[in-house]
Amino acid sequence: MTESRNTRRTLQGVVSSSSAAKTITVRVERLVRHPKYGKYIRTHTKVHAHDENGEAQVGDTVEVMACRPMSKLKRWRLVRVVTRPDLAEEIAS
Repeated sequence: MTESRNTRRTLQGVVSSSSAAKTITVRVERLVRHPKYGKYIRTHTKVHAHDENGEAQVGDTVEVMACRPMSKLKRWRLVRVVTRPDLAEEIAS
């Protein structure tokens, strides 16, 4: 009998910091409906994720997955880098 792992929660966000060793900070944005007025408000959450190979850089859109606690703040791990910012746009601005 083969047992499969539980499906873990995944989030997508933008890397806001990668200065720590093997750790990235990811800003995850979501839309929340205001309870009284019904308007959608954009909120964000910062999560710390484990990046073993140091492949994510600031500005990259990444996918992170929930995992066991690795430290005081790290409860996520990097799954993949979805997109990287275009270097030509970065130089122009």
